[in-house]
Amino acid sequence: MQSKEEGNLVLARFFTDEDIYESLKEVCRKHDIETAVVVCGLGQLKQFTLGYFKEKGNYTPQEYEKPHELLSLDGIISREKGEYSFHLHAVLGNENKEAIGGHLIKGKVQVTNEIALIKTGVRVQRRLDEDTGLQALYLES
Repeated sequence: MQSKEEGNLVLARFFTDEDIYESLKEVCRKHDIETAVVVCGLGQLKQFTLGYFKEKGNYTPQEYEKPHELLSLDGIISREKGEYSFHLHAVLGNENKEAIGGHLIKGKVQVTNEIALIKTGVRVQRRLDEDTGLQALYLES
């Protein structure tokens, strides 16, 4: 993993076989990120799982073993009590140029990932939303 910060922009590059979430946590710790917006993510993922929120308690996860191009990655990262929380969505394409997408549950880097984060001072909190069963984003005053 490599990363560099300038102003409120953090650019990161992940390498083959790195776990995307573990690498993102490392970047967040290195750059003391409280809250960030993932504005761009490109490269390739393998052994990844995507979810689709169908109903309370059901994310309908689907696993993919073969590498796919990471066409788009976006979301929000927050830190609470020293732990990082991620809400990331991804669009990936296969070798036939067919796209799939959803909530990124897990994934390993195939070849490379290039990710851009915008650090922000906006304080947020994730709490259980009883109606949906989701860890919802709440904005602090």
